Amino acid sequence: MYIDIVPNRNSRPCILLRESHREGKRVVKRTILNITDWEPKIVEGLRAVLQGKGGVSETKLEDAFTITGSKSHGHVAAILGTIRKVGLDTVIGPTACRERELVIAMIATRLISASSKLAIARLIGAQTCSSTINEVLHLGAVTEDNLYSALDWLSERQDSIQKKLIDNHLKGGTVVFYDVSSPYFEGSKCPIAYRGYSRDKQAEKLQIVYGAVCNEDGCPVAIEVFDGNTADPKTFSSQVKKLKEVFGIEKITWVGDRGMITSARIREELAHNEGLDWITCLRSVDIRALANDPMQLSLFDISDLGEIEHPDYPNERLIVCRNPLLQQERTRKRDELLLATERLLAKIKDATLREKRPLKGVAAIALRVGRVIDAYKMGKHFDTAITESEFSFTRKEDSIAKERALDGIYIIRTSVSAERMSAEKAVETYKNLSKVERAFRSIKSADIAIRPIHHRTAQRVRAHVFLCMLAYYIEWHMRQALAPLLFEDHERGGPGTERTSVVSPANRSNAARKKASRKVTDDGLPVMSFSSLLENLSSITVSTIQPIVKGAPSFQKTSIPSPLQQQAFQLLGVKL
Repeated sequence: MYIDIVPNRNSRPCILLRESHREGKRVVKRTILNITDWEPKIVEGLRAVLQGKGGVSETKLEDAFTITGSKSHGHVAAILGTIRKVGLDTVIGPTACRERELVIAMIATRLISASSKLAIARLIGAQTCSSTINEVLHLGAVTEDNLYSALDWLSERQDSIQKKLIDNHLKGGTVVFYDVSSPYFEGSKCPIAYRGYSRDKQAEKLQIVYGAVCNEDGCPVAIEVFDGNTADPKTFSSQVKKLKEVFGIEKITWVGDRGMITSARIREELAHNEGLDWITCLRSVDIRALANDPMQLSLFDISDLGEIEHPDYPNERLIVCRNPLLQQERTRKRDELLLATERLLAKIKDATLREKRPLKGVAAIALRVGRVIDAYKMGKHFDTAITESEFSFTRKEDSIAKERALDGIYIIRTSVSAERMSAEKAVETYKNLSKVERAFRSIKSADIAIRPIHHRTAQRVRAHVFLCMLAYYIEWHMRQALAPLLFEDHERGGPGTERTSVVSPANRSNAARKKASRKVTDDGLPVMSFSSLLENLSSITVSTIQPIVKGAPSFQKTSIPSPLQQQAFQLLGVKL
């Protein structure tokens, strides 16, 4: 470390505190601080210290400075840099204000460490902040009430923000994906929290339902919260109306699962709505109804995909697919469930035959049988006979054979014409619905952690869910950029992804398989999960350094990033 005086033509020279190191045959200089404005005697005092003439040994230059504070910075710089790069800050609010900066801080902390509003206030408050987020956003003192006020401010702007996201990511005639989820709710005071179908297997708790709209690449653009007992199809109806009437999207192709885009929704809302098309899948009961009519299973002897027509589905295309791997998996699972059910039924039969205290009574036996049937949902494949003292059961082989014949078969149902979308493209588009499911996994997992939900008013619950969506919006953009360093396929469509049919499972590229097996990139950098990479970036710190020279002001210095961290910032396209 040394002091360098740089001539500056007609102006006074520039005085810099620098350090240097050698890279091969080249000497690389790094400026730590511009000390041109320091008093000359302080500059000379620091020079003497650095040269070992001020009472400090030249071999212990670290003694010339004292680190008075150090804060994590790398993850903050990466997240806030991405927010600014994709323009989310101006989407949230065109001009800077305290509420906007607090919302941005809450989005960042969702990705760094999802916490309650009280914990966030302490994480980003001026006195307790362990990262640089307070200084970068100029937040000053932050209280829990400040965050709730910012959340209310965000709630009022949700429609306008979503309108801008839709304008940026959706175009007329585009494909959009829609799906719902239902996180459980802590407490019993919220007016929109009800008991309903619990995807979290927490039936004893209240829940809310939310539906997310994503573009064709899986980027979230809108989200809406519904009462916890709202059926999936009803949420879809709301989104169809909202995108058309509120956000002005006249032509759009909806993609949703069979529980979302039902026959009733198609008949009542989509079939006669000009500009709206859809892609979904038939339910199992509908597939079984078609199996005895025009669908010829023999066509799969030469192909795993084909189109059929049926009078029950006028002006629609039915694309029949058979996936051999799915067929094997469904057959295996059914056989296991049948055996498990038989073992439990056999125990009930033995209980009726035992000598001591045998199980008796039609009601008592039927109650035990009902529990077993409900456990594995295999009652449709068994005939049971119950009397006051006996119980017997047999498999329905015909029923099992009929279901087995349809294993691996699914039927895509769409209103999109063949001229606009081939059968293969329609199947591929429906299979891409998994991108929305990934969004839900990220929002529910440790990345975003939408749960637990403690808010008591409907407005704040909706704002909380919207904030989580915005956090995933940033995570999605970061994942896209950082894919070469993550356990994700960064060469989709590249060598190794070829497949004989769109029905068969997608293949990972050769580069992705190589990266997954070696756990390092071609450059020798470690491959990580998204959360692990963020944690690694947090090791980049900004330290406050105080020279021991009397009168010298303190200054801040950012630690030098590792090669992995340098690559991450280069991929993100943001500055440290």
